[in-house]
Amino acid sequence: MIEPVRRGSALVEEIQGTIPAAGSLCVWWLGQSGFLIKSRRGLLAIDLYLSEHLTAKYQATNRPHIRMTRAPLRGGDLHGVDLVLASHKHSDHLDPGTLPDLLAASPRAVLVLPEAIREHGLVLGLPAERLVGLDAGGAIDRAGFRVRALPSAHEGLDTDDAGRHLYLGYLVESEGLRLYHSGDSTAYDGLANRLGADRWDVLFLPINGRDPARGVPGNMSAAEAVDLAIRVRPRFVVPHHYDMFTFNTVPIATFAAEARRLPEGVSPRVLRCGERWEITP
Repeated sequence: MIEPVRRGSALVEEIQGTIPAAGSLCVWWLGQSGFLIKSRRGLLAIDLYLSEHLTAKYQATNRPHIRMTRAPLRGGDLHGVDLVLASHKHSDHLDPGTLPDLLAASPRAVLVLPEAIREHGLVLGLPAERLVGLDAGGAIDRAGFRVRALPSAHEGLDTDDAGRHLYLGYLVESEGLRLYHSGDSTAYDGLANRLGADRWDVLFLPINGRDPARGVPGNMSAAEAVDLAIRVRPRFVVPHHYDMFTFNTVPIATFAAEARRLPEGVSPRVLRCGERWEITP
């Protein structure tokens, strides 16, 4: 079991006690695709999976979800969250074992999710008045964060009967910094163009790739994540969606090897679970 570099009360105290300077953001990776982003004005969470929900659900099946990294926190440990983003309905991104307790512990938080799966949030027992549905192109401003939704492809650009996207990525702007969290996505044709030519500070991209033998939808590989970063040229590229389940991961060394191809001015940033990283101008 991989141990977080900081967990439990020590991590909670660090998150609560951190006050980023103007023009900077602090980021914590909490495992899989889950991140906390804190500015001097607010706290945003993306795709948190902090429970054992999937391990219990698939324990007696031919597809066991064996945890590789210990959860650094539980949802109820997080107080003062302003905005929660969920990229799609899979439980390692919209976690029934995390979100009810998180929303109870952070009463001013709202949960943003694809409008196409808003009803699924109600099925999970999440309060309707705190759910905000977005489709691609939709946006929300809250607690100093500007968030805009882009379509993601996990593995296709799938939509519901009304044409609303089932998978989203999120563009997050705060303190003059621009971040992109892909959610689960391939590096589909047109993604780089959707991201545009404006300067990006960070791309958070999955690296676990696609393997039909896993029995689950795939994402971009480490090589494809690096290829996208070469086209978009952010200041940093941060890998995610690895080291959570034994059947659906890749060695981080695979990303490190691919990242040697990154051009000058684009840096890989591999975070350890529970680690704080400060992004400065």
